[in-house]
Amino acid sequence: MDLIHPQLAAFAAVIEEASFEVAARRLSITPSAVSQRIKALEDRLGQVLVVRQAPCRPTPAGERLLRRVRPMQALEAEALADFLPEDTAVSSARSIAIAVNDDSLNTWVVAALSRLHAQHGYLFDVRVDDQDHTLELLRDGSVLGAVTAEATPLRGCNVQPLGVMRYRAIASPAFAARYFDAGVDAAALAHAPMIVFNRKDALQWRFVRRITRARLVPPVHYLPSATGFVEAAARGLGWCLAPESLADPALAAGTIVVIDPARWLDVPLYWQHAAVRSSTLQQLSLALRETAATALRV
Repeated sequence: MDLIHPQLAAFAAVIEEASFEVAARRLSITPSAVSQRIKALEDRLGQVLVVRQAPCRPTPAGERLLRRVRPMQALEAEALADFLPEDTAVSSARSIAIAVNDDSLNTWVVAALSRLHAQHGYLFDVRVDDQDHTLELLRDGSVLGAVTAEATPLRGCNVQPLGVMRYRAIASPAFAARYFDAGVDAAALAHAPMIVFNRKDALQWRFVRRITRARLVPPVHYLPSATGFVEAAARGLGWCLAPESLADPALAAGTIVVIDPARWLDVPLYWQHAAVRSSTLQQLSLALRETAATALRV
C-alpha cells in the first residue's frame, strides 16, 4: 500500500534501483507501466526527470524532485505504521538512505544502525563517500541524511555536531626508520610512498601541507579500504593517516608506529538531514549522536 502518488513512487524506485526493470519488479508492475508513469510525471512537470540509460540517474530537475520525495517516503512509512500497526513489515520495508564516510562506517556508525534495527526494524541503504563529499549525495536527493565534515547546513536541512575524529600518521617501524629516521620533513615526505583512500581523499595532502609549503609529488598508492590502510601501513606499503580507534590495536601490537607524535589531524564531523518532522529521522539522529559521543573526541 502506497500513500505517495504512483508516479512519484515509480520515479523514486527507478532512481533507487537505477533500472526500469528492477523498479518494476519492486513495484510489482511491468517496466512499461513504470515508463508510462514517469513519462506522465514529466509531462505534468514539464521537465525530463530521468536519464534513460544504464544505470538510470536523475537529471538536475530529477535531483530537485528527489530531494522532496525522500522525506515524503519517510513520512509515508510512519503514517502507514500508525494506521497499520499489526503489519510489522510496513515500517521497515523501505530502507533509509544515508551517506557516511568509510572511516565512520568502520568505527562507529554500524553500532548505531544495529541498535536502530534491533529497536525499530529499520533497513538501511548506506552510501559511502569521503566526508568532504557525502554532502553531495544529500544535495542531489540520493539520501535523507549524511555524516559530513561540512558544518554549514544545506537549504532545507538541519545540522548537528557529532564530534571530532582524530587521525594519526602511521607506518611500519621499518618504513619509518627508512624514510623518517631524520624526522618528518619535506625531503622525507617527497620520497616516502603515501597511501591514499581514493582521488577524493585530501587528508594526507592536508597533513603534508601542515608540515611543508613545498609542492611535493610523492609516490602514491590508492587503497579504498579504511581497515586496509592500517594493514597496508603495517606491511610497509607506505605511510598514511588512520583514525585513532583503527590504529590503536596495531600500535599496541607494535606493527605500526606514529611517524610524528607531535602532529595529528582533527576532522570535525556533523550529521545533516532533511528538515522534516519525522520520528524516523529523530530516532536516527539520536542514535548517531549518542554512538558518536562514545567514539569521537569532543
